[in-house]
Amino acid sequence: MITILDGGMGQELIARSAAEPTALWSTKVLLDEPHLVRAVHDDFFAAGATVATTNSYAIHHDRLIRAGIDDQFESLHRAACEIACAARDAAGGGQVAGAIGPLVGSYRSDPLPEDAVERFAEVCGVQAPLVDLFLIETASTLEQVRATLAGAKGQGKPVWLAVSVDDQDGTKLRSGEPLEAVMGCCDGADALLINCATPEAVSTAVDMIKGVDLPFGAYANGFTGINPRFVQAGATVKELSARKDLTPQAYAAFAEDWAHKGATIIGGCCEVGPAHIAELARRLT
Repeated sequence: MITILDGGMGQELIARSAAEPTALWSTKVLLDEPHLVRAVHDDFFAAGATVATTNSYAIHHDRLIRAGIDDQFESLHRAACEIACAARDAAGGGQVAGAIGPLVGSYRSDPLPEDAVERFAEVCGVQAPLVDLFLIETASTLEQVRATLAGAKGQGKPVWLAVSVDDQDGTKLRSGEPLEAVMGCCDGADALLINCATPEAVSTAVDMIKGVDLPFGAYANGFTGINPRFVQAGATVKELSARKDLTPQAYAAFAEDWAHKGATIIGGCCEVGPAHIAELARRLT
């Protein structure tokens, strides 16, 4: 049986909001237009997703401090979780995955702060009473993998670990470290996934992780690639562009390949919308 994840929340919100993208990305929409967050969750459930990923990926102190709203850390996490839970309940079933994004920023290899484990544990502690599981997303270094898993430990929730690989070489993490090494530090993970890289790179990575002694899966993005300017502090999604060739049918073909390799958790990341998930769900379920 295949679990169908939802698609990319952030890019859907950018597409639906009239506001210009900011460095806060989807967190700004959660603040100003929470009804759009609910609508995205509803649309993904209607498309066939069975897991709603909370809009909490970027809710970390480092981002909020820069924006002057760090006092809203807990309330933002609770709001993101409560909206996803309401959508799940309205859909009549499913699960809510508490999204935990990387510290500092996506795709970066910076050394983590000394208190990284405590920061991840704080996120998990706020989310735990509301979510069904934790989804660690876009971990791009082995240090991030270890720190996030340590932070999620002891919360009484399943933990799914999703790592991001290099768009040109799916055998490596974004940091350049070997993907194979991740399988040696998965203690505490209940599933291993590849996320937020091109479908081609994800396919290579799935070939590598299919021997792991855990349920595994994948959800790719629809970007043409990651512009180096995007990984700088304060960058916005204006630095990224979507592929024109990744139709719902084309994306579902990649997903079918992952399923044939044994993946049992499959969805979409940035630029993968409800239409993609509908086609994926139609083929895989």
